[in-house]
Amino acid sequence: MTVDDLIAESAHLVFPQFNEDQAWDLGCRLVSMSKRAGFGVVINIRTANRTLFHASLPGSAPLNDNWARRKSNTALQFQESSLLVGTRNLANGQTLADQGLDEADYADHGGAVPICVVGVGVVAVVTVSGLPQREDHALVVRAIIEMLGQSL
Repeated sequence: MTVDDLIAESAHLVFPQFNEDQAWDLGCRLVSMSKRAGFGVVINIRTANRTLFHASLPGSAPLNDNWARRKSNTALQFQESSLLVGTRNLANGQTLADQGLDEADYADHGGAVPICVVGVGVVAVVTVSGLPQREDHALVVRAIIEMLGQSL
């Protein structure tokens, strides 16, 4: 996917509202999708200052928790998906370090997608870690689209 593709995709991932119950529903949806597919992933939904949902499925590793933290930090910092940030950085020949961010705390690999609310903006981020980065991103997007009642 190109930068333009990812920007266009994000325009469809907007909730009318988002609260703790919806975070639970989205997290459970991701757990169910991942279990059916046999994915050993970490799933995390959080705001800038609190965790709303977290699951570490069989086959995931402690390193996946760290990747989820770093990717979600990136999505919250830029208010865009971590895949979009990474794709843009690659296209521009930049790194997160060039932007003053420590790669111990930030990662511009796919898997963290902001939760945007109409008229509000980014309120949280949902992150998956454990698959190749584009698959992490695609899984999150599929779950959000399903939850919003849209089609791919």
